[in-house]
Amino acid sequence: MVLDKVNSPADLKALSEDELLALAEELRSEIIRVCAQNGGHLASSLGAVELVVALHKVFDSPRDRILFDVGHQAYAHKILTGRKEVFHTIRQEGGISGFTKVSESEHDAITVGHASTSLANAVGMAIARDTLGEDYQIVSVIGDGALTGGMALAALNVIGEQRRKMLIVLNDNEMSISENVGALNRFFKELQVKKWVQDTEKWGRGVLETISPKLFNLVDRAKEAAKLVLHQENPFYAWGVRYVGPVDGHNLKGLVHLLHELKELDGPTILHIVTQKGKGYTVAEADPIYWHGPPGFNPDKPEKVSKGYSWSAAFGDAVTELAHLEPRLFVITPAMREGSGLVRYSQTHPARYLDTGICEDVAATAAAGMALRGLKPVLAIYSTFLQRAYDQVIHDIAIENLDVVLAVDRAGIVGGDGATHNGVFDVAYLRTVPNVQIAAPKDALELRAMLKEALRRGGPVAIRYARDNVERVAEGSWPEIEWGRWEVLKEGSKAYVLTFGKTLKYALEAAGDNPEVGVVNARFLKPLDRELLEKLALEGYKLVTVEDHQKMGGFGSAVLEALGELGLKPDLRVLGLPDQFFDHGSIPRMHREAGIDAAGILEALAQMGVRVREVGARD
Repeated sequence: MVLDKVNSPADLKALSEDELLALAEELRSEIIRVCAQNGGHLASSLGAVELVVALHKVFDSPRDRILFDVGHQAYAHKILTGRKEVFHTIRQEGGISGFTKVSESEHDAITVGHASTSLANAVGMAIARDTLGEDYQIVSVIGDGALTGGMALAALNVIGEQRRKMLIVLNDNEMSISENVGALNRFFKELQVKKWVQDTEKWGRGVLETISPKLFNLVDRAKEAAKLVLHQENPFYAWGVRYVGPVDGHNLKGLVHLLHELKELDGPTILHIVTQKGKGYTVAEADPIYWHGPPGFNPDKPEKVSKGYSWSAAFGDAVTELAHLEPRLFVITPAMREGSGLVRYSQTHPARYLDTGICEDVAATAAAGMALRGLKPVLAIYSTFLQRAYDQVIHDIAIENLDVVLAVDRAGIVGGDGATHNGVFDVAYLRTVPNVQIAAPKDALELRAMLKEALRRGGPVAIRYARDNVERVAEGSWPEIEWGRWEVLKEGSKAYVLTFGKTLKYALEAAGDNPEVGVVNARFLKPLDRELLEKLALEGYKLVTVEDHQKMGGFGSAVLEALGELGLKPDLRVLGLPDQFFDHGSIPRMHREAGIDAAGILEALAQMGVRVREVGARD
């Protein structure tokens, strides 16, 4: 196998064209094998194989900096950069990350899990390189819809003004996770069928077939082609960035030749390549949305498997039904239709559905605009992505107390995607904002009740729920809920565990049938149920707060603040995630290490003098 000869990018330099082609196929086979075993970002990485091989053939990593945006395109890169022997551990406990990560390898130029950051990173690196008088190449590979992100487009403006040497490879597969949306995406689709573009492609293929330093001077050719390519039909002209393409991103020989020439050009250049997401694996080519990030599967007989009924699906079903009851309801997503459970909604209510692409800030402010003119927008957004719209929540939504519901998905530790995707900061960063209310349902019925009541009450309301499965409820189920009131799930004679969402199961497990320990579903995080909290404190109960969220600034902190304002000092323990980032791995293991599982709760209760069953050994 050719792959056996490659232990570092330097080993590619000696490979022949035929060996490079064989290497690409072997990389595909290895990516399929490991994703079948572990799950992972399959289709994106399959589509980028030839590009990754060509980049490492032409450029000199780690001296040259190759930035991947989004990092889930980079599986072949990981294999070729010294991680071949541990690639089978990707996204697993103690294994390598599913994204590029600076602290993992010197070949990973940036740590990235959120899209659209590479171009700003690249211009920063270019400025640093030129300021320090150094000499190396900077290549940004931007794909899976990342160029539709507002941050990427804003960075292009700076790149065009700075005009520093860098190569931007636009890996255009017409997809992010869902289909790409937006005017720029429409432009690329139209661009590929224009006759002048097809003529330019034919010219480019002819050049590659006859390439010779004596016959082919790309700089001169680029100047001539600029009259055709860089005119008002091309948006990159406005940014002052040289544009080459579109070219076939699976033509490995052509990519190698073209990259050799482009690396010599001064200033910023965009190479537009067209690839197929899931390339080389029939099922992934046919359905790149499902196979973007599938769970484990049989590689010889790949079939879709049910992932169970998720919180996302429960939200999608509820909001689809609510839209029939509330004609002003309008749902917004920043490129996460499938992940947020909105396929059914988008098909049932297409006129009241907006996908902004990878532009979380636009999604939030568009919601504000809708609310200002009488609609009832619901923004479905992951906790980790809501971080990117924090200013808009404050500036555009909260100041005027607008009627916007934030459906905050993937709250808490998420497992395989790791530090960039853990939703463990939202309570802290939302509860400090005036007018914003925060709720966390214990089940799908409470989710429905909260959604309906939030729309009725108005104002900014965040409803957070975990990346997990939940019991399905019957359509048409709309229970009432007393807003701002907690729920006593189990009475206790000596102590109460106050918790919400995912950690409720740990509290109930710890309490068991122990008459001394009660459990409160603290389902409203802002406002707190001060009446019940004061009652428990005045009656002398010992209290434990538990949250799958950062301890600092979270629910426990809010409880301490409220008790302080009431002048009460009960015996209280705050359990939450410590002041650190959690990498990918087992959610139960991370909860155990943080002391927020049943054993951690029992340990806290025992320290407070509460009689508990024997506490199991802590790993």
